[in-house]
Amino acid sequence: MLTDRGVAAAKVATLPPVSRETEEPSLNGPAEAPASPMGAHFAEIPLEAITPNPRQPREVFDEDALQELVTSIKEVGLLQPIVVRQIGPTRYELIMGERRWRACREAGLEAIPAIVRATDDEKLLLDALLENLHRAQLNPIEEAAAYDQLLKDFNCTHDQLADRIGRSRPQVSNTLRLLKLSPKVQNRVAAGVLSAGHARALLSVEDPEEQERLAYRVVAEGLSVRSVEEIVTLMGSRPQKTQRSRGPRAGSVPSPALSELATRLSDRFDTRVKVELGQKKGKITVEFASPEDLERILSALAPGEKLALQKSLLDEDAEETEA
Repeated sequence: MLTDRGVAAAKVATLPPVSRETEEPSLNGPAEAPASPMGAHFAEIPLEAITPNPRQPREVFDEDALQELVTSIKEVGLLQPIVVRQIGPTRYELIMGERRWRACREAGLEAIPAIVRATDDEKLLLDALLENLHRAQLNPIEEAAAYDQLLKDFNCTHDQLADRIGRSRPQVSNTLRLLKLSPKVQNRVAAGVLSAGHARALLSVEDPEEQERLAYRVVAEGLSVRSVEEIVTLMGSRPQKTQRSRGPRAGSVPSPALSELATRLSDRFDTRVKVELGQKKGKITVEFASPEDLERILSALAPGEKLALQKSLLDEDAEETEA
């Protein structure tokens, strides 16, 4: 998923080694080691003093994997500390490691090893997201919802968000588009029944009921992503119910050829492209996720048009300011 997943882990890995030769943990408070120069320190913290991160992007925890971790903790203890922040004299909030925290509770431990570090509200979701991306534990819908929340929190563009989390802009934009799916289809994606590739192909189906029916077919018939794209193309070329049905269009290009062309264009411009051909004319639809995305596509299609667009936008801003 991520070519450079070590961002979150590196933050913990750079902490200097701290001695764990502390007294037995007390339920009245953690036994802490001296603070490190980086503002983070190690501590054994009572489990009951820790509150889960309310903005944890991960919603689904695999029960089998959780039980395996419980067994491992009972046998050899917890090998990797969780990361928390202090929110009161004796209260802490999870930043990273909710699965480890849950497993320690189930294993019957009273305290858990933790790295305590200062993290403000703005960075809390970002840190949790980075850890889950590093561990590849978020499903596509959870990932999309986390991106959406980060866009709102940081008031940033898709490009800026991509830089923050170490992903490409097309990856961020395509993942965010999954939130446009109907709730039932989103549930299938979150459950792992439907892949993100299938889901993106379904985005071209505007009717939620049609979307859900096709999603059911994907699962029932084991359709490939390419097959779904071809079906969607055929659905888009069907005559409307209010129109008189026509016979085959003379000179029309077969749908597999249109689908192949659309796929090549999509790969070329890193976005969804639709190619439709009628009896006498056709159209190509190129989707974009934001003004910045439009500028990127224009740069590839016609560099001069990007400059013209920027000038027009500046002129509009100037007119609004004068008004």
